[in-house]
Amino acid sequence: MTVLTAVRGWSRRRRMCVLIGVTAAGFLAAAVWPPVPQDPAYHNFADRRVLAHVPYALNVLSNVGFLLAGAWAFLRTARSPLAGWERGAGWIFAAGLVLTGLGSAWYHWAPSNATLVWDRLPLSALFPTVLAVAIGDRVSRAAGGALLAPLVLGAVASVLYWARYDDLRPYALAQFLPMLLIPLMLVLFPGRRSTAPLIWGVVIYAAGKVAELSDERVFALGGIVSGHTIKHLLAAAAAVLIVRWLVTPSPGAAR
Repeated sequence: MTVLTAVRGWSRRRRMCVLIGVTAAGFLAAAVWPPVPQDPAYHNFADRRVLAHVPYALNVLSNVGFLLAGAWAFLRTARSPLAGWERGAGWIFAAGLVLTGLGSAWYHWAPSNATLVWDRLPLSALFPTVLAVAIGDRVSRAAGGALLAPLVLGAVASVLYWARYDDLRPYALAQFLPMLLIPLMLVLFPGRRSTAPLIWGVVIYAAGKVAELSDERVFALGGIVSGHTIKHLLAAAAAVLIVRWLVTPSPGAAR
C-alpha cells in the first residue's frame, strides 16, 4: 500500500482536519512572528547592465515572458469549456500575469519600495487564484467558488498592508501558504484535473525562487545572466503549465 493510498484511506473528516490545521498553523505563525520589514538590500540586483538606455536591462526585458504567458492564458481561457467562477479564475490569472509583466518591468526599471508595490499587487493574486481552483477541484466546488474573491482580495490587501506598515508577514502568508496547501490537497484528496502540469509548475516556480536567492552567485558564474533574470523566465514557464491545469478539466476521480 502506497503512502498516497493510505492517506486517502483516512476519513474525509480526518483529511479536512489536517488541511484546516495546517492553515491555522500558518495564520498563527504569521500572527506571533515579529513584523518583517522590507530589506533595502532586496533592490540591489547583481545585473545592472544598461542596454539601449534600458537600466537593469535583462531584468526588465525578461518580463516579456509574463506578457506572453498572460496573452496565451487569455486565449486558453476564451477557448476553455469551463464556466462560472472557474472561468472567472482563468481570467483573473491571465490578467494577473499580464499586469505582473508590466508591474515587474516598471519595478526593475527603477527598483524601490514604491515601484515594488506595482510588481507585487498583481503577482499576489496568482497563487490564491490557483488555491481557490484547487479547493474547488479537490475539496468542494462550492467552497472554491466562495473563496476565490476573498483569497484574491486578501492577497492584494496584504501588499497594501506592507506598503502602509512595512510589514511583510501578511504578504508572505498569502504567497507561501498556498504553495504548502496546494501540494497537500493533491495528496489528501482526489480531483478531476490531471495533476502533472500543476506539480511541474510549482516545482519550476520553486526552482525560480532558488535562482532568485542566488542572484549574485549565478551572475558571477560568467556574467551572462543573473539569478533574478532566470527566476523571471522560470516563473513564466511555470505559469504556462499552471494555466494548462487551470483551464483544462479532465475526467478524474470524483471528490
